[in-house]
Amino acid sequence: MIEISNIEVGRSALARSILDALPEWFGIPAATAEYVSNAEHLPMLAASANGSEPVGFLSLWQRTPVASEAYVFGVRRKWHRRGVGRSLFAAAERRLLADGVRYLTVKTLSGTHPDPNYAMTRRFYEAIGFEPIDEFPTLWGKDNPCLLLVKPLKSMG
Repeated sequence: MIEISNIEVGRSALARSILDALPEWFGIPAATAEYVSNAEHLPMLAASANGSEPVGFLSLWQRTPVASEAYVFGVRRKWHRRGVGRSLFAAAERRLLADGVRYLTVKTLSGTHPDPNYAMTRRFYEAIGFEPIDEFPTLWGKDNPCLLLVKPLKSMG
């Protein structure tokens, strides 16, 4: 069973421990350091399985009163495709809706880049309801084209 909790203390350490274990996605040291640094000050949800240490996390950045960004997200490799990411995003969406947020965005590597790991990432985001909105070819540098995806949040009740 996957349990989701709010993390108030040690956010950067948790982010670092998971991101360092995912070099296929977080292999640019400066970018990873920025994610880790910013994660310390952002709301964070963590996923644990069967009372274990966290196996995944999601940091949220409220960009406007109606839109939040899934700023950084990671799940330990052995926990991929076991519902951890879906559980984290479902919990985040409930929280955001309760706060009046209507849109959740995420940025990832564009499909114009051939990386197979990010192709999996894009499929995951699309499977949970995100839609590609815009591409920013140079936001992260010419070798890392950025894709912006958005998900309109809908109340389940």
